[in-house]
Amino acid sequence: MNYLSVEGLTKTYPHRVLFENINFGISKGEKVALIAKNGAGKSSLLKILKKDDTPKSGTFAFNKEIKVAFLEQTPVLNESLTVLDAIYENPSPIVQAIRNYETELNNDPASDKFNTALEQMEILNAWDYEARLKEMLSFLKINNFEQRIGELSGGQKKRIALAQVLLDEPDFLILDEPTNHLDLDIIHWLEGYLERSQMTLLMVTHDRYFLECVCNTILELDQGNLYRYTGNYSYYLEQKALREELEATGIQKAKNLMSKELEWIRRQPKARGTKAKYRVEAFDDIKKEATKHIDKSKLEIDLQTKRIGKKILEIEHISKRFGDFCAVDNFEYTFKRGDKIGVVGKNGVGKTTFLNLISGKEEVDSGIITPGETIKMGYYKQENEDLDPNKKVIDCIKDIAEFIPLASGGQISASQMLEKFLFPGTQQYSPVDKLSGGEKKRLYLLQVLMSNPNFLILDEPTNDLDIVTLNILEDYLESFPGCIIIVSHDRYFMDKLVDQLFVFEGNGVIRNYNGKYTTYWEDVKNGTLPLLKAEVKKEAPKQVAPTPVNTKKTEKKLSYSEKKELENIEGDIAKIEDQKSLLEDQISKETDHNKLTELSEQYKEQNELLEQKTLRWMELAD
Repeated sequence: MNYLSVEGLTKTYPHRVLFENINFGISKGEKVALIAKNGAGKSSLLKILKKDDTPKSGTFAFNKEIKVAFLEQTPVLNESLTVLDAIYENPSPIVQAIRNYETELNNDPASDKFNTALEQMEILNAWDYEARLKEMLSFLKINNFEQRIGELSGGQKKRIALAQVLLDEPDFLILDEPTNHLDLDIIHWLEGYLERSQMTLLMVTHDRYFLECVCNTILELDQGNLYRYTGNYSYYLEQKALREELEATGIQKAKNLMSKELEWIRRQPKARGTKAKYRVEAFDDIKKEATKHIDKSKLEIDLQTKRIGKKILEIEHISKRFGDFCAVDNFEYTFKRGDKIGVVGKNGVGKTTFLNLISGKEEVDSGIITPGETIKMGYYKQENEDLDPNKKVIDCIKDIAEFIPLASGGQISASQMLEKFLFPGTQQYSPVDKLSGGEKKRLYLLQVLMSNPNFLILDEPTNDLDIVTLNILEDYLESFPGCIIIVSHDRYFMDKLVDQLFVFEGNGVIRNYNGKYTTYWEDVKNGTLPLLKAEVKKEAPKQVAPTPVNTKKTEKKLSYSEKKELENIEGDIAKIEDQKSLLEDQISKETDHNKLTELSEQYKEQNELLEQKTLRWMELAD
């Protein structure tokens, strides 16, 4: 069954064509990703599908029998409402049914309108909506349902919007950068949920692990044309390379043929026969193919880096609190040359505060941070607050320097540098406000790198950047001679660049983990994380045999029945723990809400039973 049909769609702006005459369809069960460079039209296409924008020409249509939902990149929620009220403001059919039912119940429970509302509640299975909503919000770590939306972080708002669309159980879900601002554990859960779900999907995302695991179709928007690949992300990479190779070969053949045809046309007399006319008309098609342009432009990063000395950055027992909240507690680390460290942890746990402390944006409460004399820091903040929306693109660069030194020697002008960063001359004199989200990120990245840093702090650098730009940035950072600290929810990006993690575990505790992110996540799932230093110190006394003080101390002896109970209870505890592990696995894979509720109740019962058995075991063992 066809869920979406797009025919002849064209979107243009003055002096710029985003896409022209594109056609595609999405069928039931397809999980489709839309890939393109920044500014190529991904967001514009999604806006058109949502009817927030209009195309120059062409049409599109959703199947009238299906329910369609959108997850915005930056959800817009009423800041004055509570979490629950904001969700009930959602105009989805199920929420509307609940509202109608409550209205008619208060008006006249004996009326035909009430019976209609009652019937609609049954059809949409809306009776347990609030229970399912609270359960999903709790799972997404939103526990204060009366908190105002205006008090929440961007990540919390994204999770509320995610709960909204998933509970609506749409047939077709369209997602714009679904993993932005989400904690890594939520990203893992969402990835598994969508992979198992029967929903049809259309998404824009730069998360390459997400693409690999969830999607079975890739649509690539390139130079105004749309290309379709049936397969996941790795298959797309193989087929794209093959397509570009074939295109290059075809263009070369067309050029050779065109030169022959051009020579033939010039030799012909003015009066031509019918066959000659056909040949002239065919020449126009050959010319079109031969003059086709393959865009080989790519972002080039060749900026000079300041030399780094022996002493880089020393962190000695630093702490930082905000009232009752502890962001960092007694943390120490000495940076080494070439350190590339990832910073991971839940939203709101103190990661950005830590970056601000290192960069000197905030003062520590206690402890000392000592930078080396040669250290030059570059701080890329996710808010892009340094960009003036009214300033011209080229002025943002000229304010830093008219000429920029290159790593290869020599220097280039600000305009030439912008060309290297894929800002053509026509775009350089446009205001920053006219750039796409990804283009603003790219411009801000250039500003940071132009300061010639040898110690880079990158706070969510991958948000809004296209995959092509990410690959180039990764290559540059891999060979970067200085130190790098990265906060990112992009698992692929982290795995490629860092081999050490600062894991924020809450209450100011920061774990120094040697290894890549994927290895860390496996350790978390398997429960095999190494002990922290503080935990090792706590455990140490247990390894030393205590000197008996009074071996003749009178001890209460167990009765025969208590001894048998103690023997049996250890086996009971092991069985309960096995049952809990089985339920956890089932809960993580379940998508049916009723079944999920049932499994959650079973898990709660097993947990209570385990507590009872454990207390009794401790009593008998003592």
